[in-house]
Amino acid sequence: MPLTFSLAYSAPAAIDTPLLAVILPADPVLNEALADIDRQLGGAIARTFARRDFRGGRDETLLLVGGETGAQRVLLVGRGASPLSRTVARRAAAIAARQAGKLGVSSMHLLLADAGPEHIEGLVIGAAAGAWSYPDLQTQPPEKDRRARLEQVAVFASEGGEVRGALDAGVAIAEGQALAKRLGQMPGNYCTPETFVEVGHDIAARHGMQITVLGREDMAKLDMGSFLCVAQGTSQEPRLVALEHRGGPADQQPIVLVGKGLCFDTGGISIKPAPEMEWMKFDMSGAGGVMGAMEAIGRLKLPINVVGIIGSTTNMPSGEAVKPGDVVRASNGKTIEIINTDAEGRLVLADLLVFAKRFNPAIAIDAATLTGAIVIGLGGHAVGVFSTDQTVAHEVLAAGAAAGEPGWSMPMWDEYKEQIKSDVADIKNTGGRAAGSITAALFLQEFVDGFPFVHLDVAGTAYSQSDLGWIPKGPTGTPVGTFVEFVRARARA
Repeated sequence: MPLTFSLAYSAPAAIDTPLLAVILPADPVLNEALADIDRQLGGAIARTFARRDFRGGRDETLLLVGGETGAQRVLLVGRGASPLSRTVARRAAAIAARQAGKLGVSSMHLLLADAGPEHIEGLVIGAAAGAWSYPDLQTQPPEKDRRARLEQVAVFASEGGEVRGALDAGVAIAEGQALAKRLGQMPGNYCTPETFVEVGHDIAARHGMQITVLGREDMAKLDMGSFLCVAQGTSQEPRLVALEHRGGPADQQPIVLVGKGLCFDTGGISIKPAPEMEWMKFDMSGAGGVMGAMEAIGRLKLPINVVGIIGSTTNMPSGEAVKPGDVVRASNGKTIEIINTDAEGRLVLADLLVFAKRFNPAIAIDAATLTGAIVIGLGGHAVGVFSTDQTVAHEVLAAGAAAGEPGWSMPMWDEYKEQIKSDVADIKNTGGRAAGSITAALFLQEFVDGFPFVHLDVAGTAYSQSDLGWIPKGPTGTPVGTFVEFVRARARA
């Protein structure tokens, strides 16, 4: 059963709930709302604060057991000393939802004192993230041993139209992130290029979007030799899917979102080492992010034109696979020497960026799990942001910060271009280990013509190989938030 959200306008002490999660700052005090709950608990909260058993540190939790009526359980959740923001509220709500899952309660109330609309939005996004799971392929325990899943979350709020809108916006973004995470968590034999076609048709049908789907023959007619060379080694049909959200004036130039969709990446002939190769099912996270963003944008009904384009295939070794030393021609006529077949994402994106030009973009933003180099440089905490246009780069950085998906601006200086010069073609697909994420971005720049462009390298942030505390290991939902916040900001401008 999907997670549903509602607003609660009554006093927290007046409700019956299996779990009341109270989000508190560092060094909390007993405010008026808490005082009423504290009386129900026989002074347990006041004693807890006095003994400093709970200090409100970030991610800190303490469970207090109540009676048969009112709040049956009270979960204190610390948000730390940082100023309250949407991102802070999101993280605390995710912690609360994860604890609710461990307790096996099906419904929860969330209380954050003085929560404004942006915080309500964050609470919804966070609770959905904390409750998200992918049990589809796991055998469930016997009925008597199962814990209930969190199905309902009510958020305490003051009455007002903005609050209702914030809740709805939070749900829209949460659903977009859930879609991206579901696609990411699906094994490579379940999430295939055809899956993106099916998801694209579903989004288009529900939100009134136009959809275009291209296969191998269609792309051959468009001379997409760069994309198609990656698909040479697989029998699966490669797919280009374009979704058009027409919420703005007919003559408005659209924002174009572009995503790399490698449903599995073995590295091809330049095959990857076997240990941890299973994580390469996440090499479609850029495309998943585009699909998730289009889902959220459709739900939000944003008054702006947006096009989402994804390119999906698998990178497999075979007798037909592209080889190091081969030269291929992209759809803009440029020839590419293949140095390493594991630098395949940029080959797919090259033809997608050329394809994007037909929409006359106001800006194109791509997202891709493109390089291991960005993980070495920035770890798992920041998105690499690349652009030769610093004005639009700052817009994207601001969107990422608002979404809780922080980025870091990287250089794209001409000096680095020397590394991707080829002796036999116009350009080669990798410049070696040094500055690998930068030379990858400069490679993409060669296929952009006449519109501002920003490249997001999300290799370190789209998924995590360890538990992050507020969400488990696996897909994070990045870059859905960045895409949606950028589009929302442009729609408000």
